[in-house]
Amino acid sequence: MFALDSRLQEDTLVIGDFPLCRLLLSNDSNYPWFILVPRRPDISEVFQLDARDQLQLWQETTLLSEQLKDLFNADKLNVAALGNVVSQLHMHVIVRRRSDIAWPAPVWGKHPATPYTAQEFSLVKDQLRAVLVKDFIFAEESV
Repeated sequence: MFALDSRLQEDTLVIGDFPLCRLLLSNDSNYPWFILVPRRPDISEVFQLDARDQLQLWQETTLLSEQLKDLFNADKLNVAALGNVVSQLHMHVIVRRRSDIAWPAPVWGKHPATPYTAQEFSLVKDQLRAVLVKDFIFAEESV
């Protein structure tokens, strides 16, 4: 049975679900930082997914990346599956701008997280609602 890692539960806000992945927003308003987590139990590496799920993961990552690039005027997208701290397989899709506070360095540990306000989180969800119109189910409205 799928269960979200406790660290991801603590550090993110739930946006909703693609067919395979739960979409989360890192609770750090310094960057539009999204996380895709395949809803499969006990998976820490991409190769542990069957071929169909591997393809679905890349399709969802690509779709999300394409939408975020335009929606948030990205100069660059950082897409990575690291898992050094949280071993549960998850894909980071981070919108980077030359004007962000960590540019051009990686975002990890560069600056303390600034949590989203309820209004800011609602705005992000509304922006995503306009572009994630196929094969995506938004979670209940709550912070």
